[in-house]
Amino acid sequence: MNRIKMPVFLIFFLLFINGCLNYTQITTIRKDGSGNMFIHYWMKWSSSKDSSLVEQLGIFSKDSVYKEFSSEYSSIKKVEVFKDYNDSTIHTQVSLDFNSLDSLNRTPAFRKSELSIKDGSKNTKIFSQFVPPIATGFGFESKNFSITYIYYLPGETLSHNATEIERNKLSWKFSPDDIGTGKYITATYRPFKLQETPVWIYFCALGVFLVVIVFLFSKRMK
Repeated sequence: MNRIKMPVFLIFFLLFINGCLNYTQITTIRKDGSGNMFIHYWMKWSSSKDSSLVEQLGIFSKDSVYKEFSSEYSSIKKVEVFKDYNDSTIHTQVSLDFNSLDSLNRTPAFRKSELSIKDGSKNTKIFSQFVPPIATGFGFESKNFSITYIYYLPGETLSHNATEIERNKLSWKFSPDDIGTGKYITATYRPFKLQETPVWIYFCALGVFLVVIVFLFSKRMK
């Protein structure tokens, strides 16, 4: 049978499964626009029939996951699919690197996400991602969905529509009702000028300086 595409897996889950679906996407963006992403989605099934169905959909199949997240501009580091029989949950985890954030739009999984980083005014950058709507029905309650996006941006955040922020870590947490007909997550930031130098480098430099001074002083005394 044909596998259901990843971009719409949230929609089709709800049509068939009476469980709770959780989706978390954690993305770190570097100054040059490259970065890495970790995705973890999982759900609880209430019967063996539910478990068989989600396996047929392909979103918990390693081969299907590789296909949906693969492109010539990104590199998949790890795909893991597993079941936890202690709490009757099934999980998929994906780790990947990308050359630029907007290049992810060429993968099937993010074809409708409109990922972008654009130049703003006064040496700023504008990040955005489109979150498509999620249909609910057949007695499936929207409160049973949990969707989280976490972004680490390479600069000082100037404006945003995140639900939580801690320095350059921005988090967006949604239910389908929050998303409605679709929603953009966005933030404007000013890139860091220089990477922060670790404190230990200063201590090492000071140590080397003192050794040189002692050496020159002792040599002079001779």
